[in-house]
Amino acid sequence: MAAPDSDTNDGQEDTGPAAAVQSRSHDGATGRDASWPRLQRQIFRTASRHLPDSSTDTDEPSVEPPPKRTGRYARWLPVLKALPWVLGALFALSFVWDFPGVALTVAGYTVVLEDLLRFTAVSGLVGFGTNWLAITMLFRPREPRPLVGQGLVPAQRERVAYRLAQAVSDELINKALIKEKIRESGLVAQYRDLLVAAASDVATDDAVRAEGKALLRRALRDVLSTPSVQTRIVALTAEQVEAQAGEGLSGLMLRAYRYFGEDDFRARLRETVRRLPDAVDPLVEELDPVLDRLPAELERRSDEIESLLTRVVLRLVDTLDLERMIYENVRAYDERQLEMLLRRTTNEQLNYIKYLGAALGIVGGFIIWAPAAALVAVTTLGLAVYAVDEALYRSSS
Repeated sequence: MAAPDSDTNDGQEDTGPAAAVQSRSHDGATGRDASWPRLQRQIFRTASRHLPDSSTDTDEPSVEPPPKRTGRYARWLPVLKALPWVLGALFALSFVWDFPGVALTVAGYTVVLEDLLRFTAVSGLVGFGTNWLAITMLFRPREPRPLVGQGLVPAQRERVAYRLAQAVSDELINKALIKEKIRESGLVAQYRDLLVAAASDVATDDAVRAEGKALLRRALRDVLSTPSVQTRIVALTAEQVEAQAGEGLSGLMLRAYRYFGEDDFRARLRETVRRLPDAVDPLVEELDPVLDRLPAELERRSDEIESLLTRVVLRLVDTLDLERMIYENVRAYDERQLEMLLRRTTNEQLNYIKYLGAALGIVGGFIIWAPAAALVAVTTLGLAVYAVDEALYRSSS
C-alpha cells in the first residue's frame, strides 16, 4: 500500500511555501495590473469635477472679429471692375469711329474730339494692365521660371517668414509680455485653488482610497513575497541585530546564541520575514490618518504651491523659442498657402488698386489728348476735392 501512496503524492501539485509564494506573487501582479487602470479612472473622475468647463466658461469673453469696415471705395468697386471691359469696347470702337472731324467750342476755346476714344481707352487699359501685372507679380509665378523668374512673395518666402517671426516675437508676443500677462491674470492662483481642491477631493474620496489601498496592499505583498527580497531582508535584519547589540552582555549573549544556534536564528528570521506579507493590512490602514490630514496641509501650504507653480510656468515660458516656432510655422507654408494668407486680408484692397489704375489711366489719356486743358481741369478738381475733404475732416474732429 505504500507504493501507491507515494505515487499519488508525486502526482499532486506542490502546495508548499515556495508554491504559495509564487501563487501569491502571480495573483498580486495580476490584481495590480487590473487595479491600476481602475485607480486612474477613479482619480480622473474625482478630480475632473474641479476642472473648468470651457464650454460654459464665460468669465473671459473670446475675442470677436471686428466688424468689416466697408469704405466708399468698396461701393465703387463693382463700377471699377466693369471699367476695363468698357475701355476694351471703346478701344475696339475707335477703329471704326472716333469723333472724326468733330470739334467742341467752350468759352471761345475749340477742342478737337478726334482720337479721344483711343487716347482714353488705351491709357485706361495701360493703367489697369500695369497695376494688374504688378499685383500679379507679387504672387506669380509660384515656381521659378527660366525667363520670367518667380513672384516676389514666393521668391522671398524664407525672408518673409523670418521677418514676420522676428516682428511678432519682438513686438507682439514675447516672453516678457507672456510672463506679465500670467502674473496679471491670476491664472496661477486660480489653478492652485483648483489643484488643492482636486487633490483634497481625491484624498478624501472613499472609492479612491479603497482602490488605492487595495493596489498598495497587492504591491507590497507581491514585493515582500519575492524570495530574493525576503533573503535580502533576512540578511539586513541579521546585520542590524548584531550592530545594535553592541559589546555588552546582550551582545555577548547574542553572539553566543548565534555561535551555537546560527541555523535556528536564521530559520526564525526567515519565518518572521515569510509572515511579513500578512502584516501588510494594518500598515496600509495607517494611511487613513495621513490622507485625512492632507487637505488641511495642502491648504496651509497653498502659498508655497502657488509659488512653485509660478516658477514652473515661468520656467516653461523661458524654454519656449517663440521666434523659431513662428518662423517654422510660416516657413512650412507652401507658395499657394502663403498667397492665400496674404490675400485673405488684403484681397479687397488689392482689387481696388488694380481697377483704380483704369480710372487713373483715363485721366492720363485726357492729359495726353489735351494737355493744357486737362492739366487745368485735373489740378482744379484735385484742389477742390482736397479742400472739401480737409474742411469736412476738421469740422468732424
